[in-house]
Amino acid sequence: MLRKSLIFGYCLPFLVTAGCISQTHADWLKQSQDLMGTRVNIELWSNKPDQASNCSDRVFTEMHRIDALMSPYKTDSEISAINRQAAQQAVPVSAELFRLIRKSIQFSDLSAGAFDITFASIGFQYNYRTHKKPDEKTINQQLKTINYKNLVLHNQTIKFAMPGMSIDLGGIAKGYAVDRAIDILQQCGITQALVSAGGDSRLLGDKQGRPWMIGIQHPRKKQAIALSIPLSHTAISTSGDYERFFISDKKRIHHIINPQTGKSATNSWSATVIGPDATSTDALSTSLFILGAKKGLELINTLDNMDAIIIDANGEIFYSSGLENPAEPG
Repeated sequence: MLRKSLIFGYCLPFLVTAGCISQTHADWLKQSQDLMGTRVNIELWSNKPDQASNCSDRVFTEMHRIDALMSPYKTDSEISAINRQAAQQAVPVSAELFRLIRKSIQFSDLSAGAFDITFASIGFQYNYRTHKKPDEKTINQQLKTINYKNLVLHNQTIKFAMPGMSIDLGGIAKGYAVDRAIDILQQCGITQALVSAGGDSRLLGDKQGRPWMIGIQHPRKKQAIALSIPLSHTAISTSGDYERFFISDKKRIHHIINPQTGKSATNSWSATVIGPDATSTDALSTSLFILGAKKGLELINTLDNMDAIIIDANGEIFYSSGLENPAEPG
């Protein structure tokens, strides 16, 4: 799945596989683990160390549960069972997964098909580590299998209307996991926290009376920030073409697949969406990345409480109507 990136300074590089815990201030706990194919970070404030540690542990337990449920790479997950069986029969699934797939279809309708979890019907044939991509003949033969309208949902079962289909919730599952994490922290009594999973983040409250400063990675300059945004009590997601990719015939082959072409989307370098929940910002950032600046901002400007920043394929930055371009005089 797509790995999205916002820049935070949590752990030393050599601690990547083991995770990282640091108590940089008596009241702040920072913890991270590698799961769901990315780095998950938690930063929370509590004047009770036991409360902070317990809440953080509960969050990671929940994220591991969601990963086990929704990962297409775990053979015993519900998603893998769907991909194996749904072309032959209706597959019963949990109410939780059924709701998220239904929500995914709502975003497909909203984006006129730019967001489509059936992209995996071709997407699984890409391997970014080995620089493998399907040839033109394969794409042309398989393209008809990418169509969310061929998902048949009924009585908490899912069936594929045609053979050769697969689904992947990579464009929405991490955002959903982040939202669940925030729900748990609120239940724990935490009022100030940041949870991020790759490029999907959600902020609970502010940071001791000040906004959190969130940096959006520069798509073409590693370790550089394109711009920083002060935010509180909101969610933010970034989709970009710079984390999982390889170059073939002078073209960037990356993991965000345009459902209309079966190939890497070409309209954007990155798309960032800010909104009330990470499930929505996750799905919408993918949608806007594929749609590009013009169509993407037309869409986001119709939605309440949503804003976006898109860096197009020429490196130009575009803002939704609710954001002020910092390059312009106030």
